[in-house]
Amino acid sequence: MNCDRCHKAMAPGEEELFHGQALCEDCYMDAFSPTRTCDPWAVRSATHCKDSEGGTAMTAGQEKILAILRETGGAGIDLLSARLGGKPADIQRDLAALRHMEKVRGALRDGEKIFRPW
Repeated sequence: MNCDRCHKAMAPGEEELFHGQALCEDCYMDAFSPTRTCDPWAVRSATHCKDSEGGTAMTAGQEKILAILRETGGAGIDLLSARLGGKPADIQRDLAALRHMEKVRGALRDGEKIFRPW
């Protein structure tokens, strides 16, 4: 059996049903808990932590995304996926966290949604 979203092979009984689709565990988690970039409480928490003694630590993936955005002046999800070799859903989660920390913001360039340094 294959996942209806990513088409990865699964053993029988490993599938999770979501709105009539048989999904692997990763796709099920992405579908069940979508990324939320506009979350005022997350922004408040991230900015409050940034100002505290420990600060807000970024993951290695988030630091790589920020480096690419600084280098290019802004990039879309496709370019980030190609450069990082990761799943777009994972990159979207890192971008959401960076937006909450006010390190990255969204913009439109030639009608395409891009992300750029704050």
